[in-house]
Formats: sequence, structure tokens, C-alpha cells
Amino acid sequence: MFIYLLTRRGHVVKMEGTVSFSVSFPFFAIISYLCSANVGNIYELIQMMSEDFAKVRPKKFLGQHFLTDLSVASRIADTVDACPDIPVLEVGPGMGVLTQYLLQKERAVKVVEIDRESIPYLHSHFPKLGENIIEADFLKMDLTEAFQGNKFVLTGNYPYNISSQIFFKMLDNKEIIPCCTGMIQKEVAERLAANPGNKAYGVLSVLVQAWYDVEYLFTVNENVFNPPPKVKSAVICMKRNNKSELGCDEKLFRRIVKTVFTMRRKMIRNGMKQIVGKDCPMLEEEIFNRRPEQLSVDEFIELTNRTERVLQESSHSNTYKK
Repeated sequence: MFIYLLTRRGHVVKMEGTVSFSVSFPFFAIISYLCSANVGNIYELIQMMSEDFAKVRPKKFLGQHFLTDLSVASRIADTVDACPDIPVLEVGPGMGVLTQYLLQKERAVKVVEIDRESIPYLHSHFPKLGENIIEADFLKMDLTEAFQGNKFVLTGNYPYNISSQIFFKMLDNKEIIPCCTGMIQKEVAERLAANPGNKAYGVLSVLVQAWYDVEYLFTVNENVFNPPPKVKSAVICMKRNNKSELGCDEKLFRRIVKTVFTMRRKMIRNGMKQIVGKDCPMLEEEIFNRRPEQLSVDEFIELTNRTERVLQESSHSNTYKK
């Protein structure tokens, strides 16, 4: 009897003697094998284990919940057809459940994956991807380099722990991302699509809807994932609206939206005091009696322009006094 050690790096090491073998799957196990001097039997064992156990383990610290329902994966892949004829960038392909359907589309597909365990699996099971497998942290990527500055569709079964950050990065690259689709937590999807007056309406709603039309497509139950998440998921589609300019100072717009929503249950007057000062006469107007969740995107744009004028007048006044 010989004892073999299958390491996390995918090496089968013979515990007696000096022979060792390498395989391409990343699991750890200790196995016993009755064998003769015929080395072919060892390879048969390795082949058997690679077929049975070569899987990528979902990792909690990466927010991974692998989709197992192929019909759902196919429906998600079809959402990229909202923007035909441009390439697709998939975030977090994992074991390629969604990737396999994206590759059936007649367009270029690239995937970006941070999980080192997924990379060799993707190379092995999807050789068609070749160099289009990008090992990187999506949040740190220069997205202009993905397709040489050309426009693309962003999609994926997004990691739950960074989904909001992904959409903020989308906004920073909105000129090259005319369409974003994919699956996220149901709660986040509801925030993205919420209308003014809805309790889900917040910072993400306003900032994304300023540039994108958001459509909540369908809900996905917990039992089609490994491991099952504690919440339901949803699939969304976001397409750039017809705005080429916001119509106000975008940096100030973001500042106002984020500031007033830190006090979402209070009148916006409270948050705006941090920006224009508590003694600003503008704060006496009726609009400042409303809560942030009651203002539409257009009203936030108008508020930004009025605030900018107040800040400019205050700056000129202070300069004159000096």
C-alpha cells in the first residue's frame, strides 16, 4: 500500500519513494491506493480524481455564491442582447456557468477573475477564451484597457460583497459602458430601480439613474446557488439614457446626494447645512422641508445648480470683505 498526498497546489506526492506527479486540479486530500509497480495505475487514479473532484470552492471572503441553475444562467446571458454588436466583459466567472452561454454569442467575450483557484479551471474548461481570461481585481482595473478604449457590455453574477462598488466604478466609466446587466442581491436591485418616494430609493438610485435607465428583470431564489445565500437575488439591466451631460457640476451633485442621504429620515435642510452653512437664506425655502427620498434626479440636479450659485456668491462676498 502506498500513501499519496494531494496538495492545495494540485500536486500528488508519493509518500514512499521519490516519484511524484502533477495534476491540474486544486484540492487537498489524503488518499490510500493499492497498486503494483505499474505507474499507469497511478495516472488512472489521478484521472479519476480530477474528473470527480476538480471543482472551484466558493469563498466567503470573496462574496462568492456560484449559480447552479443553467436555465437562469442562460436567461442572464440573454440580457447582454440589450446592447448588441459590442464585446462583453464578465466579472467573476467562477466556474463559467454564465460564461458558457456568453461564448455562444457572436461577439468578443472577456472575463476578469480574482480567484486564483478559478483561473486554471477556466483555462482547462474554456480553452476558447485563451488570453481573454484576465486575472485581476476588477475594482482596480483600468477599464479603458479591456477593449482598447472601445465600448462594452458589463455583466456577471456579481460578488455580493462588492456589488455597489462595481456600479460606482461603472459610473466612473460610463462613456465606455453603455449597458450593464447581471445578478445581484434583490435588495440592491430594488435600490437601483426604486422611484422617488420608495423606501429603497437612496444614493445608488439617484447616482445611477442620473445616467442609466434601470430595469428590474426577475427574481432568483436562494436554492439555485452553492452555497445558498441568505437573501434572494435579482437580475437587472441598465442602459445609458440620452444624457451626454448632467446639466450641473457632477462632483457637487454627488456630494449633495451622499450628504443628504446620510440623514435620510430628516428634512434635507439638515444635510444641506453642512454644505451651505446653517444661516443660508436658501434653506428657508419649501423644498428643504422634504426628505431626500422624495426628490427626483432632476430635482437633485436643480438643487445642485442652486447650491453652486449660492457657494459662488458666498465666495465672492468673502473675497470682497477681505
